[in-house]
Amino acid sequence: MSYAIAVDIGGTFTDLVAISQDGANVVYAKSPTTYGNFVEGIFECLRKSGIAPEELRLVHHGTTLVINALIQRSGNRASLVTTRGFRDVLEIARGNRPDPFDLYYRRDAPLIPREWRFEVSERISATGEIVEPLDELGLESIAAEIRRLDLEAVAVSFVNSYINPEHEERAAAILRELLPEIYICNGTELCREWYEYERTSTAASNAYVGPLVSNYIRRLNDELRGDGFAGTLFMMGSNGGVLSAERACRLPISLVESGPIGGCIGAAAYADALGYENVIAFDMGGTTAKCALVEGGRFSVDSIYYAGGYIQGFPIKAPVVNIIEVGSGGGSVAWLDDENRLHVGPRSAGSTPGPVCYGRGGSEPTVTDANLVLGRLAPDRFLGGELLLDTDAANASLLASIASPLGFVGKSGAVELADGIISIATVVMAAAIRRQTVEHGHDPRDFVLFSYGGGGPLHAVALAHELSIPTVVVPPEPGNFSATGMMLADARLDSAQTFVGSLDEAAIAVMDQKFIEMEREATKALREEIGVSELFFERAAEMRYQGQRHNIKVQLPKLDGPSQIRDIFDRDYERRYGHADKTATTEIQALHLSAFGVLPRPDLSRFYHNPENTKGGRENRSVYFSQAKGWLDTKIYNRYELPVGFKEVGPAVIEEYGATAVIWPGDSFEIGELREIRIDCAGMTG
Repeated sequence: MSYAIAVDIGGTFTDLVAISQDGANVVYAKSPTTYGNFVEGIFECLRKSGIAPEELRLVHHGTTLVINALIQRSGNRASLVTTRGFRDVLEIARGNRPDPFDLYYRRDAPLIPREWRFEVSERISATGEIVEPLDELGLESIAAEIRRLDLEAVAVSFVNSYINPEHEERAAAILRELLPEIYICNGTELCREWYEYERTSTAASNAYVGPLVSNYIRRLNDELRGDGFAGTLFMMGSNGGVLSAERACRLPISLVESGPIGGCIGAAAYADALGYENVIAFDMGGTTAKCALVEGGRFSVDSIYYAGGYIQGFPIKAPVVNIIEVGSGGGSVAWLDDENRLHVGPRSAGSTPGPVCYGRGGSEPTVTDANLVLGRLAPDRFLGGELLLDTDAANASLLASIASPLGFVGKSGAVELADGIISIATVVMAAAIRRQTVEHGHDPRDFVLFSYGGGGPLHAVALAHELSIPTVVVPPEPGNFSATGMMLADARLDSAQTFVGSLDEAAIAVMDQKFIEMEREATKALREEIGVSELFFERAAEMRYQGQRHNIKVQLPKLDGPSQIRDIFDRDYERRYGHADKTATTEIQALHLSAFGVLPRPDLSRFYHNPENTKGGRENRSVYFSQAKGWLDTKIYNRYELPVGFKEVGPAVIEEYGATAVIWPGDSFEIGELREIRIDCAGMTG
C-alpha cells in the first residue's frame, strides 16, 4: 500500500497525517519535536504510524526551521555584496520610529554585521540603463576576503536591480564560480520591486538561513531515500502552496512561516465544504497561538512579513499568509515579575523539558499544567495514553511558583491561580483575534471560530464567549490539523513587479501585457518543477490615492476598465479605514500574480478515522469552569464513539488522540457530516 503523508514540525510536537492512495486508510501520529535533529521526530512519527519510507509516494513538509533561525539568530555566517555607497542600507533601514514614545527604542541588529558587508562598483539607472559597468576584478578581491573570513553564505543585492538584474545576476554567477562551496543568492530571485531596503533585507535573510535550510532538506530527502523512499518531497510555502524541494533550497526564505500555513488551507477547505462564508482559523499549539481570516473561501496573503515584529524586527519581501501569532500555547510558562504580577508566556517550555506534568524535568507551571489542575485533561488519556500526566506535580508547581508568593494556599489556591492563568491566556488570544478582525474593519460576531491545534479546542469556547462569536467548529483530529491542511494544498508560485502609473485605459493595457508575461513564466516553472497540467491564476495590484505613502492590495478579477478597478479599490479602502475619497486620483504601484498548479487532494470525509483500542467512554468527571461556576459534574465523551447527528448540552468534555474540547455549561454541540464538532455558544457566558 502506498501513502501520501504530511509532516508539520511545531515548537512542541511533530505531527504526521498519512492517507493511502485509495483513500481507504488514514493514520495520525504525534511525537515530541526533537531539537538538534528534527529528522528524528519525523522518523519517530513514521514508526508510530507503522508506515515504512518505501511505502511513501508523496511527502508534504512544513517546518518552523526558518523563523526559529531568524528569531533566535541561529543561522549561518552570511555576507552581503552590494553597490558601492550602499553598504549600510540594512542599518539605515527606513529611518522611522515605529514606536515613537519609547525613548530607548532600538531596532534589532542586522543579521549581517557591517564587517561582513562588501561594496563593489556598478550602477544601473532608475530606468534600467547601465551607468557604470560591474567591477568584476573587484568581485575577485571580495571573494578572497569572504573565503578568508570563513563565511558560509553570500547575498548579492544591487541598487535598481529590480528594473534591470543584469549586474546582479552576473555578480552572483561570478561568485558561484569563485566560491563553489558557499551558498549564494541574489535579491532579484526573491523580489522584483523597487523597495531598496526591503529587497536587501530579504536577500540577507535568505542567505542567513540558506545553508541551514538547504542542508536540512537535503538530509531529510537523503535519509528518506536511503530507507527506500522513491516518491516526491514538497515543502509547504508561506504563501499557502507547496514548493518543490529544489526551489525551497534555493529560496528558503519562502518557508518563513511554513509550519502554521497548513491549518489555514484546511480551514478554508472545511469552510467551503460546510458552507461557512467567513471563518477565523484559530490554532493553539504547544508554543504559540495563531489566527488568520478566511473570507469567501480565501485567506489573505501579505506581500511583506516582519521577522521579530514590525516595531523591532526586519522586513522580508515575500508572500506570507496573514497570520497573527502570540506566545500563548499549551507550553507557555506562567511567571511572576518583580512586582508579583502574573504573566503567561511568551516563553515556552517547548517539548524539552515541557510542562511540569509531562515528568521530563520541567519545573515551571504552564497553561497545560493549569488545564490539568482544573480537571479539563485526563491524566491517563493524553495522546491516547502515550504520555501520562502528573497532576500532583502540576499542583505542587503552581503552589510553589505562583500561588504561595501571592498568598494563596492549599488545593483551592492552586485551582484559583490555574483559573487565573487560563483567563490571562484567553485575554492574550482574544486580543490577537481582535487585531485580525476589529482592526481591519470586521466584526468577529460575523465569523465562525474554526479551532484546531492540540490546545485550540480546550480554549475555543472561552474565546467565543469573550468575543461574542456564536459558533465554534472543531475539525476531526485537530491536534494534527496543520498537517492535514498540507494534504489539501495546491502548488503555488507568487511573483510581483513594480508598475507605477495612474489608473487609466493606457495603464490597464500595459498591465494586461505584464500579467500575461508573468503568467507565462509561472506556467513554465510550475510545469517543470511540480509537473502539473491544470493551472489557474489570480491577479492583484497594490494601489493608493495620489500623495499617499502606503498601499493596499486589491484583487483584480478581470481588467474590464478603470472604473471597475476603482470601485474595488474604493470599497476595500472604505472597509478598512471607514471612508474613501472617490474624487482623488488613484495610483498603481505594483502588480502581483499568484499562479496555482492543481494537485490531487483527498476527499475531506476521508480524514475521519476510528482508531482501535481507544481509551475512555461516556463517564462523568468534576471539571472547574470559572469562579462563578466552580466545579461541575461534567460528561466526558470519547469523540470516536459519537455518531453523526449526536447532540448534547454542556458542560461536557470531548476527548480524542491529539486534543480535548471543552463545552461550557449551557452551550450545545452536534457532530456534523464531516465528523466536525459544531458548538453553539448561545448559553451562559463565562
